[in-house]
Amino acid sequence: MSPKKLKDRKNDKPVVICISGMAGSGKSTLARRLSEKYVLRYFSGGDALKALAYEEGYGTHERGWWESEEGLRFLQERGNNPAFDEAIDKELVKLAQKGNVILDSWTMPWLLKHGFKIWLEASPEKRAERIAERDRMTFAEALGALRQKEKKTKEIYRKLYGFALGEDLAPFRLILDTDSLNAEEVFQILCMVMDHLVLKSECH
Repeated sequence: MSPKKLKDRKNDKPVVICISGMAGSGKSTLARRLSEKYVLRYFSGGDALKALAYEEGYGTHERGWWESEEGLRFLQERGNNPAFDEAIDKELVKLAQKGNVILDSWTMPWLLKHGFKIWLEASPEKRAERIAERDRMTFAEALGALRQKEKKTKEIYRKLYGFALGEDLAPFRLILDTDSLNAEEVFQILCMVMDHLVLKSECH
């Protein structure tokens, strides 16, 4: 199905794609590329939380902000105040109800009952390697920040919604191990999934 046809599918069931994976799995980059290729709106839970952090006075423009001391401090604030996450998640649910979206989110796969949900799996070492290269950190710094960030993030969602991020993968239709794949290979695989599974099933 071409992008133009997808955009004009007013009488078909709206497409809702959720792409998730731990930090460094490549989910944000891939979700953006898929949204461009298939003319779907793209929304990121992480970007929305970052915008809220900026409104609270955090300097979010630093490269690798989520893994920085300030980013981890905001994470601690979120743990003490669930209003940040609840506000973002309510908006993402509303966007999903309108359809024809790709959601880059850690929570939507569990909070939405509909949609095609994809989990990108990668080892902590591989993800730390990618983040170190992306954010110009040492591997040790990236791995340490990842572990600290993920521990706190899992605590937030377990307390708020009761699911185990990165452990309970029951909501997902596709789980793709990306350790031995580069970004282009993962993108091509997801395009095949979109063309032959997601869009085909939505049209029947």
